[in-house]
Amino acid sequence: MNARTEPAAAESDATPRPPIVRELLLVAGLFLVYKAGRGLATGHTGEAYRNAHDVWDAERWLHLPGEGSLQSLLLHGDALVHGANTYYALVHFPATAAFLVWLYLRRPAHYVWARRVLAAVTAAALVLHLTFPLAPPRMLAGAGLVDTARVYGPSVYGPPQSDHLSNQFAAMPSLHFGWALMVAVGLVVATRSRWRWLWLLHPLLTLTVIVGTANHYWLDALVAGALLGLALAVIRPPHRAAAGADVPRRTPVPAGAQSAEGRTLVGAGR
Repeated sequence: MNARTEPAAAESDATPRPPIVRELLLVAGLFLVYKAGRGLATGHTGEAYRNAHDVWDAERWLHLPGEGSLQSLLLHGDALVHGANTYYALVHFPATAAFLVWLYLRRPAHYVWARRVLAAVTAAALVLHLTFPLAPPRMLAGAGLVDTARVYGPSVYGPPQSDHLSNQFAAMPSLHFGWALMVAVGLVVATRSRWRWLWLLHPLLTLTVIVGTANHYWLDALVAGALLGLALAVIRPPHRAAAGADVPRRTPVPAGAQSAEGRTLVGAGR
């Protein structure tokens, strides 16, 4: 048991937490910059729909499964599709925030790493949102998909023409999936429980939800995963051994060995 828990405890003790006020201001500032940047990407309706047709054709060329095949599974019951819409609307931000708060309190070194990775992925996503506006599949008439949030609720979006709080033409990459995957990766890396791999169910469920509700294409998630992979390759997580180096383990010494050692030291003093 100690072998599983000591490295994590050592890291928590050895790594100071960043000042909380600075972190709150930094995270809030990054969020505001991201929201402002998404607002700059609005107004490209024609280009967004052209890109949507290109993405749809590219998926068929790549022989990816149709988004409709997954949506049909959710449409088997009103409770199921309503639950998927609720997950899409309510889990994304709170889960990521809870992940960062837990890391800040329990794994400070991993918190700094995760915050940097999330900031890098979000910045790269913003660039793509600005340069490649993309209408989601629920807006693509030829796709034959249902806008499940509008039909079954709840919905976080209003009509695209009057919705000034969000950019609905920022489908690629999917930050819902990118952030969910980082939450899972971060918890797998930062914890030692044998059950920690179950956190991968979060991005898997998120992928099912974002595609099944017709808010994202498969390629949106693939691009988000690629961006996260690049960020993880550049921004390395802290090493447990290094984090625990300041707290060396004490190895018990047999009583006889202690007596012999004492006699040796006394003799050396003479």
